[in-house]
Amino acid sequence: MSNKINVLMVGTGEYTTGYVAGSTAASDKRAGVIGTTLFDLRRRGLVGNLLMAGTNGTKYPEIRRHLQRAIADTYRDMDVQFESFPADLVSRQADAYRDGLNRLKAGDAVTVFTPDDTHFQITMDAIDRGLHVLVAKPLVKTVEEHSAIIQAAQRKNVLVAMEVHKRWDPIYVDARDRIRQLGEFSFFQSYMSQPKSQLLTFKSWAGKSSDISYYLNSHHIDFSVWACSHRARPVCVRASAATGLAQSQGMDTEDTITLVVDWENQPSGNLATAIYTASWIAPKSDVHSQQRFFYMGHEGEVTIDQAHRGYSIASDASGYSSPNPLFMKYTPDAQGYFSGQTGYGYRSIEAFIQAAHEIRLGLAQPADFNSKLATAQDTLWVTAILEAGRQSLDSGGQRVLIELHPENDRVTLTVA
Repeated sequence: MSNKINVLMVGTGEYTTGYVAGSTAASDKRAGVIGTTLFDLRRRGLVGNLLMAGTNGTKYPEIRRHLQRAIADTYRDMDVQFESFPADLVSRQADAYRDGLNRLKAGDAVTVFTPDDTHFQITMDAIDRGLHVLVAKPLVKTVEEHSAIIQAAQRKNVLVAMEVHKRWDPIYVDARDRIRQLGEFSFFQSYMSQPKSQLLTFKSWAGKSSDISYYLNSHHIDFSVWACSHRARPVCVRASAATGLAQSQGMDTEDTITLVVDWENQPSGNLATAIYTASWIAPKSDVHSQQRFFYMGHEGEVTIDQAHRGYSIASDASGYSSPNPLFMKYTPDAQGYFSGQTGYGYRSIEAFIQAAHEIRLGLAQPADFNSKLATAQDTLWVTAILEAGRQSLDSGGQRVLIELHPENDRVTLTVA
């Protein structure tokens, strides 16, 4: 067995390639994140063959030209070759990813960055073949699907994790560790938005396969779970939404979604309140994503404005912006090499590949990465809150109870 892990990238859009709707993404991910990271990990000798699967092979010639311009022509010694599924110029094959899975061997890895309602089947197919899987947030849309993935991964002894790069942001990491020293959980409020141009980027699935809460609120819901689930758990969700702009553009989806979540501290039973708001109708500004939160514990508080860290740039070509190279550093170093290995977007993917490598070599077990990565086992509460929010919206804003059944660790949702 080769020491290098082969990786199939399922999904060919913005986060994988930086190519969207026939052109380079108009966001902070113009070179993609998954592709750039894996091409560099291959350059460093940590990854072997790279494969990519989508549903439309006619896109691949232009994707290859885009990757050549954005990556190969930008950095020294960066090979952007990959094997494509379906083959180039094959017009349509919805299950082409299965052909890609069949080219891998047990112990290899898969990344899944596709519309939310496709995550479950792709992940289960990968697990069935003994492959380790890194899935875009949200892992899946329902508690039932999430539980099925946990059970299947345990049977096959593979690692399944959700890609939430905020867990690698040094400021969020420090905040999480400090929060754990601030007594019981009392109050949390977060806001995250992207510009209304994203409605066009995601027009093919917005309101059909998912909504803005699943897409953006998942970040800070996961942060709450990561920081607080050792002493508290969510017990009730109520949701509210603003509408109008997306509908005026032909998309049957909400503009902005707010979830109000009651948490219960353990073992005291004291309650906490968390408010998560996400929107994709923000105006164009100095950042692609506004993202901030406030946390209050019984013994202190924390405030983070992740979008603004005292770093701004203005140029004739691009105007004014507040860049975030702590996420992905795309500027080459003085020798022309890619030098973004310390970015938390990069590190999130690298850490998963390294974990899969250790498991493959028999140096670790998947369970060893609970509390280290956002494993399926560790993120069930995230899915429960997101699904409860959707149920609340669909029932006119009613309360949805999140109930834990300790006798079998089962979680159920009930519209109250």
